[in-house]
Amino acid sequence: MSAISITRRRFLEAIGLGTAMIAAGRLPRFAAGRERKQPNILLITADDMNWDAPGCFGGRTPDITPNIDRLASEGLRFEYAHITIAVCQPSRSVLMTGRYPHRNGAEGFQPINTAVPTLQEHLHEAGYLNGILGKVTHLAPRAKFKWDIARDFAEVGYGRNPQLYYKFAKGFLERAANEDKPFFLMANSHDPHRPFHASRQEGDRFKDVPAPSRVYKAEEIEVPGFLPDIPNVRKEIAQYYSSVRRCDDTVGGVMLALRESGQAKNTLTMFLSDNGMALPFSKTNCYLHSTKTPWIACWPGRIKAGTVDKRHFISGIDFMPTALDAAGLTGPEGMDGFTFMPVLLGKRQSGREMVFTQFHQTSGRRRFPMRTVQNHRFGYIFNPWADGKRIFRNESQSGLTFKAMQAAAQNNPEIAARVKLFQYRVVEEFYDFENDPDALNNLADDPRYKKEIEKMRGQLLQWMKRTGDPALEALKAYDSPEALKKFMAEQDARAGQRKPKKKARKKTPQKQASG
Repeated sequence: MSAISITRRRFLEAIGLGTAMIAAGRLPRFAAGRERKQPNILLITADDMNWDAPGCFGGRTPDITPNIDRLASEGLRFEYAHITIAVCQPSRSVLMTGRYPHRNGAEGFQPINTAVPTLQEHLHEAGYLNGILGKVTHLAPRAKFKWDIARDFAEVGYGRNPQLYYKFAKGFLERAANEDKPFFLMANSHDPHRPFHASRQEGDRFKDVPAPSRVYKAEEIEVPGFLPDIPNVRKEIAQYYSSVRRCDDTVGGVMLALRESGQAKNTLTMFLSDNGMALPFSKTNCYLHSTKTPWIACWPGRIKAGTVDKRHFISGIDFMPTALDAAGLTGPEGMDGFTFMPVLLGKRQSGREMVFTQFHQTSGRRRFPMRTVQNHRFGYIFNPWADGKRIFRNESQSGLTFKAMQAAAQNNPEIAARVKLFQYRVVEEFYDFENDPDALNNLADDPRYKKEIEKMRGQLLQWMKRTGDPALEALKAYDSPEALKKFMAEQDARAGQRKPKKKARKKTPQKQASG
């Protein structure tokens, strides 16, 4: 066996079982020092991990996320946590500004407005050391994020090498200790984003990417309820879950570096996914599986271990104000979110009875505006683009799954109906997410829910008015095809879709995947 494989084996043993060094109390020399009052903040993100993929959130794939499960057992996990928009760059821009996309400027793959304050600017001013691993270009412009160290796509093994995440996290934590500074580290796995492990897409795009610590077969996984259980769908879901496992390996590497540093006790650690899985009816949409995220918070001595919050909605807009609150800093005016520190400390907090989510445009700059309000039971979705002619196109249609659905639709009316709904949608959707989390039965035309629909439509209108949402007038005229047509013409012009498209350049392994 080669030295490299031995090293990898020992690393995987370490992230799964802990190290003898930690058990014996022999910590690195740089960890010795006074305990500072300001806490460190560690944010670990998955890329396109569905909320119910980890075992601790009900995932049924065997032994899928031992490291994420361990983190949950040491802290608090949320049953009603959502990101604000289900696509990578705008989702992360929300986290670091505390503002909705239409208020920070990053509705799609654009930089935020330079006048909008960022979390990193405030932490930098307070003496924090800021670091980021992976997804660096998805927070722009870079000057607004005050990174002291930044390791991007290629440097961290195309975002898919757990050992490199461990190495760079360890080096960053050493620097923070040596400089006697509190730190903010954002460690962003690129798993389980496409291309999935062992897929043809991965083989064509990346070379020498390490395999997950466990690879799953098609018969070991469960197909999500919002997708049909047919062979090629099952095959791709198995590839996806192997990538989930490699993401978990990365989480284990980063947490191992934190434990070895001796700084875990004074660190608020959070884990979440930036959006749902890159498959139909999840990512780049406003369904429950689009925005619900596996959010975990751990802070030894402050957050009670092994707890679950089943009451409060938290959202991506709330991360920045909560991080600033934890650091003892006053946040800037203009944030849409507010701190959920009381919830972390086991208290009840008002104003967390529902969540508002949205979508604006795909990485290809196609505009498909959607707005949603969800409470503990129901979800109301507004799709002003759905005119019966415009066809929805996104990243989720690459790979095996959607092609398999289209092929099966030729002979299966039920699958044909799902394909049609995904491509064309309808202006209003209303679901009983408590009993139908996979959004299989649209109740928008059911008279039994008329009052609830009107109530939630009204709540969405009030939110739009309060936040200056450009889709406000469209929702006011939700039943007017001409008004919606006018709104979408304005949206298309705004996105520049009427301009001639530039010839696409051939992708290379060094070019970071979008989304």
